[in-house]
Amino acid sequence: MVEEHDAQPVTEEVHHTVYSVANLITVMRLLLVPFFFTVLVDADGERGRLTAFFIFAVAASTDWIDGQIARRTNTVTQFGKIVDPLVDRLLLASGVVGLYLIDVLPLWVPVVLLARDAYLLYGAYKLEHYKVILPVTYIGKVTTAVLFTGFASLIAGWPEASGVGLLQTPWLPGLGAASAPLGIWFVYVGVLLSLSAAVQYTLIAVRARAAAIEAERG
Repeated sequence: MVEEHDAQPVTEEVHHTVYSVANLITVMRLLLVPFFFTVLVDADGERGRLTAFFIFAVAASTDWIDGQIARRTNTVTQFGKIVDPLVDRLLLASGVVGLYLIDVLPLWVPVVLLARDAYLLYGAYKLEHYKVILPVTYIGKVTTAVLFTGFASLIAGWPEASGVGLLQTPWLPGLGAASAPLGIWFVYVGVLLSLSAAVQYTLIAVRARAAAIEAERG
């Protein structure tokens, strides 16, 4: 389910061409995803982790750039509106799975985030029957930014933050006595935001579906 800004349809002019500078950047971001994942899971030492961090940072930061270019040059396209959020989801999925595979994140984090995305994708599929596409919400954008920040910190392994000493368990790094990258706290916040966003999208989708059914009945 593609996310929405303030639960209101966007009003900018949408073009149907694929050829634009913003879309070129989006495609380049897409091509970086498997490259980043391979470098991360095969990283051998600090140099490999920093290389993965650099690729991830480039792919994540250019998300803002292609959006700004599209809006400022009036070249917002249907391709970009659909593919750009998809690239964000793929980049986040590759990050969370890769960090789990290299033993930086506990299993429950990728399970929750991937299950949430699967749920939203299923919702988007069901809404297609009513020709409804929900654009990105503000909370969805904040969630993506927070998770990007957290994953970047975990990939680089810095900055380190002292453990709070509340609960000693490998399922919740940072809550024990051992120090952990500061990014783990961004991930915890991002998980909570992602679940809140899923609830918001569900409510928006229910209303949009009801409105579409009402319109079909005339």
